[in-house]
Amino acid sequence: MLDWLSVAMAGQDQPVARSVLSLAREEAGKPEAFLFGADQMAPARMAALVNGTIGHALDYDDTHFAHIGHPSAVVLPAVLAISQSRGLSGKAMQDAAVIGAEASIRVGQWLGRKHYQIGYHQTATAGAFGAGLAAARLLGFDQTQTEATLGLLSTRVSGLKSQFGSMGKPFNAGLAAANAVEAAQLISHGFQPSIAGFEGAQGFAETHFGEGNRSDATNGLGVDWRFETVSHKFHACCHGLHAALEAFRAFRGQAEKISGIQVKTNPRWLRVCNIENPTDGLECKFSYRHVLAMAAYGHDTSGIGAYTSGSATDPQLTAFRGCVEVAGDDDIPETGADLRVRFADGAVQQVKHDLNTPMGLDEKTARIVEKSSRLIGQGKAAKLKRLIDNFGSAEDISAVIKQ
Repeated sequence: MLDWLSVAMAGQDQPVARSVLSLAREEAGKPEAFLFGADQMAPARMAALVNGTIGHALDYDDTHFAHIGHPSAVVLPAVLAISQSRGLSGKAMQDAAVIGAEASIRVGQWLGRKHYQIGYHQTATAGAFGAGLAAARLLGFDQTQTEATLGLLSTRVSGLKSQFGSMGKPFNAGLAAANAVEAAQLISHGFQPSIAGFEGAQGFAETHFGEGNRSDATNGLGVDWRFETVSHKFHACCHGLHAALEAFRAFRGQAEKISGIQVKTNPRWLRVCNIENPTDGLECKFSYRHVLAMAAYGHDTSGIGAYTSGSATDPQLTAFRGCVEVAGDDDIPETGADLRVRFADGAVQQVKHDLNTPMGLDEKTARIVEKSSRLIGQGKAAKLKRLIDNFGSAEDISAVIKQ
């Protein structure tokens, strides 16, 4: 929660934030929940749309690789909007958030790789179902109402990978959060959809190239928490690049000594974050060659202001990009990267990293607090952490954000 809130607060001045906030101001409506970047409040559904979009604008929020998506980006804005609109406790809010995140991961595994590879943005699709279950939890739904929420969402959920690299990608997250809130609200008003839309004939999995991996989705449900292996971003770029950057950490700032870098990565990333010659800041976030050039020259790859058009055309960086070779290797997991770093003196060092390497809670907490402080300032980061640790409400969180 601290990680996502900090990323959202840092993203509230992005161009896509201005667009969705303009829509919210035009529509106005019942003041139920806060909006990042605005003094006004909005209806819960609009707040989920705006905050979900803004929270994913920087693409700096957490990822789960089995889910193939960003759990918090969709679940948290939906949970915050409903919690604030209903005056619910911070404990209820956090319980629902973890349940929603866990559900989004399991639905992502139910849909499988085929759903993602064909072109669906799993953050938005699986994420919406997870957020819908979180909303059902908050609204106290029984089994029938919960099934109905999934059934209604199945005809509403959307999101395509073709939007990657544009404002449409963060909007997918906002749309998913809003869909979850809308579906749950409609069910609370007696709406009765077909529940077969989720899993039955001509349901979501069948019509959206889902694999229907039921055992993957349900094994250990309620006992084994897959959300515990969520991976946080400590570099402000596509998560597919992070394993390579972590492997390269020992060589940061040593560009003058390096004559070449060979990167081996899982082939799925070659279609996601392997732009060879980025021309603007956004494309830089999806380029192995560029982020490794940045790291080689000691640039701060964790800084949201580091990825600019100036960086994309920096002669020093563009020259170094030619020294970086990227290839796919099926034996490397999606969370890993193998690097061979060649030095001018002829030496070669091989390094590797896997993002699934366990990180202790203390180390993870320290890195997230450091990231939060860098994004929103030490004072606000400390206040938010205290609220979260003590189950502060959405109203409390809103007050700190507005300070």
